[in-house]
Amino acid sequence: MRRERTGLIVVGGGVAGMYAALCAARETDVVILTKGPLLTSASYLAQGGVAAAVGEDDSPELHAEDTMRAGRGLCRPSAVEVLTQEAPARVADLVDLGVPFDDDLGLEGGHSRRRVVHAEGAATGAVIARVLAERVLEHRRIRVREGEKVLELVPGGVRTDREILRAPAMLLATGGYAALWERTTNPAGSVGDGIVLACRAGAAVADLELVQFHPTVVAGNGLLLSEALRGEGATLVDERGERFTDELAPRDVVARAIGERGTALLDLREIDRGRFPTLMNALSSHGFDPAHDPIPVSPAAHYTMGGIVTDLDGRTGVAGLYAAGECACTGVHGANRLASNSLLECLVFGRRAALAALTDPSPPKQQTVTRKDMAGIDAVPVTPEVREQMWRDAGLIRDAAGLGRLAHSPHPLARLIATSALARRESRGGHFRTDFPFEDARFAAHTLIRSAEQVELERWS
Repeated sequence: MRRERTGLIVVGGGVAGMYAALCAARETDVVILTKGPLLTSASYLAQGGVAAAVGEDDSPELHAEDTMRAGRGLCRPSAVEVLTQEAPARVADLVDLGVPFDDDLGLEGGHSRRRVVHAEGAATGAVIARVLAERVLEHRRIRVREGEKVLELVPGGVRTDREILRAPAMLLATGGYAALWERTTNPAGSVGDGIVLACRAGAAVADLELVQFHPTVVAGNGLLLSEALRGEGATLVDERGERFTDELAPRDVVARAIGERGTALLDLREIDRGRFPTLMNALSSHGFDPAHDPIPVSPAAHYTMGGIVTDLDGRTGVAGLYAAGECACTGVHGANRLASNSLLECLVFGRRAALAALTDPSPPKQQTVTRKDMAGIDAVPVTPEVREQMWRDAGLIRDAAGLGRLAHSPHPLARLIATSALARRESRGGHFRTDFPFEDARFAAHTLIRSAEQVELERWS
């Protein structure tokens, strides 16, 4: 195989990966590896905005309070402080890069202030991703290699399906694993590839059972209807036209309220639909008339709080290996991510990981280990049967019997999710068990898996 060397390898081409590459490219050459086209990431599909305390009546402290409240006692306070204190500066960075944010601030579930900045209504992720992609592609120190799949982390680099690429540091920004579920809002490639790579190399993972199910996804397809619609006054009603929940409650509460009914209807007739042209056009293309008829919606797997354990600068337990964005677990989201903190996480921790990768001493020789219990990326495909079992046994509502079945899945990440969920014998945030339906203070901790499929509980400050 060909062998090549660069300053930093970034695996993943979403917002976290591209922004990290731009930050690092001020000082070194960067290669971005993506297994698909650059603008096909989950970031590109993000309809929510970027939460930041930029309003006159707001502050990072209030943003932190809302984040902690949504996280159900499981947020890592130091990570939340970093996220909310650095948020305004990261939004300003995007403006400097050319992102055309809308003039007004949005309100979304769990927020006590209007603090969500949007671009083109509900097309924020696509707008940010396009601008970052333009800056990345024109940068003389960044090379993007699309359609190149990383198969393994090796000492001092990565092995792809084309070559071995070496660098002093590697940054995983491969996104989450919500596409493991049968019903999902994510692109098909969001199946936790980076998490499997890191596990095989010896990195720890945490909180894999904590999955956010978005409440308002059009029934029968994966079209997500942004929380911003409810922030502007859209209501959830039953078949009799009666409201049955607080539309701006945290997502896990709203999702379960809808799940109890199977489907619900999202009434958009009284809001200013002109603010959301992309969504309205998408609904029309699917045969809906939002001006006259409420839209049937039901929950779908949307965002995964768990991932590769990192510190606040993206460092994993493997020397020279960093992670940022949805594939990482800093503990910032706790058990339930606050709306519009995900793109923000990509920016804040993507930058911090890139800077750490530049300034940390290079390890004398990166030592990776290959865990025999974690199959290679291509060894166990994500089949329709795996996705169906994930939805049935680790979906919105769980119990020991279903999780026990899933623990014998042929897919390694499915097994780890089941093992983590079995260990959390309570219900908290995105994790709800009918056999343990209440929060239990004994489990106000993170579920950590290191070298074997055994769970340890840790409290992070």
